[in-house]
Amino acid sequence: MPLDPQAARALRILAMMPPIDYSSDGTCARSVLAELPPAPSPFAEGDQVAAIEDRTIEGPGGPLKLRLYYPLPNAASLPLTLYFHGGGFVFGSPALHDNVCRCLAKRATSLVVSVDYRLAPEFKFPAPIEDGWATLNWLRGNGTGLRGDPNRVAVAGDSAGGNIAAAIAQKARDHGVELKHQVLLYPVTDCSLGTPSYTEMGNDYYLTREMMEWFWNQYLPDNNARQHPLASPYKQKALERVAPATILTAEFDPLRDEGEAYGLTLMKAGVPVHMRRWPGQIHGFASMLGVLDAADEALSWAAGSLHSSFEPADIRS
Repeated sequence: MPLDPQAARALRILAMMPPIDYSSDGTCARSVLAELPPAPSPFAEGDQVAAIEDRTIEGPGGPLKLRLYYPLPNAASLPLTLYFHGGGFVFGSPALHDNVCRCLAKRATSLVVSVDYRLAPEFKFPAPIEDGWATLNWLRGNGTGLRGDPNRVAVAGDSAGGNIAAAIAQKARDHGVELKHQVLLYPVTDCSLGTPSYTEMGNDYYLTREMMEWFWNQYLPDNNARQHPLASPYKQKALERVAPATILTAEFDPLRDEGEAYGLTLMKAGVPVHMRRWPGQIHGFASMLGVLDAADEALSWAAGSLHSSFEPADIRS
């Protein structure tokens, strides 16, 4: 179908952002954004949750900040969802993905834990994976004290965060850690940039091929890392017994084909997969609440799948 008219409006909003100087590195690019005067987000804040708490744990690279989203007041034994924000491994924070986490927490009735993982180029692969793995193990040991259920844990993420979530799901399988689910929103799964969607959608729809090339160059330390399945989850040859997946892609997204290819590969390995391509939409659309009707619909779909993945258990208050 053609580009959704609401997505076209979102593109006009996104075009107001300062362009990335691809001759600079991610550190300089973030400093340019930091110097801009603060402005309200054009997107809605998402669902109201019972409480939001910030915590700091000891990570592999030093203090690691987490943001916790509680869907219900005084509830215990909540399932836990470990969330990784997008931003090309270079940008982003839990605060900038607040609305997505609010909606997933409320609609999936899950305690969502958003990770402020280390960013490139200062911290290249595998630093975000190490931060995510450390947080997962911390949750398994401390989830009860957070009023969560450490026996019901899922991972989720959007874009580059979907890459990290997929990598953590693979690593969990390899270490005998059971995850109930993985929710991947338009995930980065392959550094090859060779799919048809890169040719068809790689120039005019917010996320571009040039941008993705720059992101990968910021993130990967060397050419050898390009073949590592924890950097490009699609390159994993053995995916049997990886956590069941929900994968959402967008029609006008250069990442569309690699996300769907990863889903099909999971299916071939016998992994249960719910996968849906959102027609007429662009990369990152699920966070554009209040501008795109599809954002609300997509988050409800993803949250419903996540909720169903948690085995029934009493949520006590």
